[in-house]
Amino acid sequence: MKIELHKIKVREVIKDYKDDAEEGVIGYNGKLDIRPKYQREFVYKDKQRDAVIDTVKNGFPLNVMYWVVRDDGGYEVLDGQQRTISLAQFVNGDFSLDFNGRLATFHNLTPEEQSQILEYELMIYFCEGTDKERLDWFRIINIAGEKLTDQELRNAVYTGTWLTDAKLKFSKTNCVAYLLANDDGSLLNGSPIRQEYLESALSWINNGEIEDYMSRHQHDANADELWNYFQDVIDWVRKTFTNYRREMAGVQWGPLYNEFKEAKLDAEKLESEIKELMQDEDVTKKSGIYPYVLTRQQKYLSIRAFTDKMKREAYERQNGKCPVCKKQWDISEMEADHITPWVEGGKTNAGNCQMLCREDNRRKSDI
Repeated sequence: MKIELHKIKVREVIKDYKDDAEEGVIGYNGKLDIRPKYQREFVYKDKQRDAVIDTVKNGFPLNVMYWVVRDDGGYEVLDGQQRTISLAQFVNGDFSLDFNGRLATFHNLTPEEQSQILEYELMIYFCEGTDKERLDWFRIINIAGEKLTDQELRNAVYTGTWLTDAKLKFSKTNCVAYLLANDDGSLLNGSPIRQEYLESALSWINNGEIEDYMSRHQHDANADELWNYFQDVIDWVRKTFTNYRREMAGVQWGPLYNEFKEAKLDAEKLESEIKELMQDEDVTKKSGIYPYVLTRQQKYLSIRAFTDKMKREAYERQNGKCPVCKKQWDISEMEADHITPWVEGGKTNAGNCQMLCREDNRRKSDI
């Protein structure tokens, strides 16, 4: 990993500054992506923004910034986005603030005062290295300010034509992925601009190996493969689970699609079972019903646990003896168990609770 510290004046960093809602924010003579297009847009409050200008005006140290050195010779801001934008906006005349006892924009300042801003040297680290080295380093420095999400950190590493197209489809407000997944009810939690739609799609298509997929496709011309896959997943969900419920937004649909896309599923039968389970008070995680009806794995349902009162009632009823091994145990050495299993209609109540010693309970669970 190559990391070099550079001192660059404000006037150089904001040269050819341009802020476009769709195309992003650029500077440094057009070579710096201050905020790449379709990346999450941080917004400083006025107090934070003014504090940046005051720091520079007084010649105080401003926190170091980090730029990624791209393969094309350009740069991308990893850390320091809003500090850079605050300086550029002030010099551009976008806002005024109290400057030496008077309210002023940059253009109202004296030449000497303007020079205080423009000649200030920013401390900037240029970061180069392999994909893994950069990702590891970025995670280490991502400890202050507006923290980047894991997917935003990946985006800083795997830049290129593929990512540009992927962001267009998955990372813009009202992007096509968002519109598709929210037509007739939301199927995903999260926000496109927080990169959560992109992260979900990447995780689904490559079984959780997001960085592997991004590295292999980094220089592809477009992200059509990912987009087509995402459309197939959403279409399968709508056809398989025909009655929308809000709990569907909390389901990881990709793994279910990958496993069951070729299976012959009866949508009407699935809906009947889902409806019944939604009314079961012992099922505490309703979103887990959807993977359960396909996989039959109870772990998705988070079946309601016995309360301490139920456990004590069962323990006293048994006189402290395990009904399997018939030995006497302290209650702390025993575990609650359904006499009639939940899957066979047993409920989580005192009457269906028995206390087993740990060994017998584990043995029963393994059967």
